[in-house]
Amino acid sequence: MAIGAKIGQALQAKDVLILTGDLGAGKTTLTKGIAKALGIGQMIKSPTYTIVREYQGDLSLYHLDVYRIGDDPDSIDLDDFLFGDGVTVIEWGELLGENLPDDYLTIKIARIDDGRQVSLEAKGARSQELLEAING
Repeated sequence: MAIGAKIGQALQAKDVLILTGDLGAGKTTLTKGIAKALGIGQMIKSPTYTIVREYQGDLSLYHLDVYRIGDDPDSIDLDDFLFGDGVTVIEWGELLGENLPDDYLTIKIARIDDGRQVSLEAKGARSQELLEAING
């Protein structure tokens, strides 16, 4: 949650985050921290079965889980979320491959014993700025 909150404080409208990690790694928990930093008071739930959940705060948060649609990204209109006026967090986003936008920040979460290791990788100019703001 703390890492998510730190990331959330640096986010701007139209930022896209791709969360990767095994089941139970903490992708939704990280998103809860992001939501808190965005002023969202609603309970954040995994969008596994609904595919998309939208939350309102200082910025809108579009929380997607594309695990179930990985091979068929056209089954939902991703453009509404990827190019919307909020922040987009996509769990299992690496499954979208070439359907990803040109600029996004990948957040990899790995289980290490009883803890987690989080690594960030920027793709694009805005995501590089975001990465520097988070690490700064």
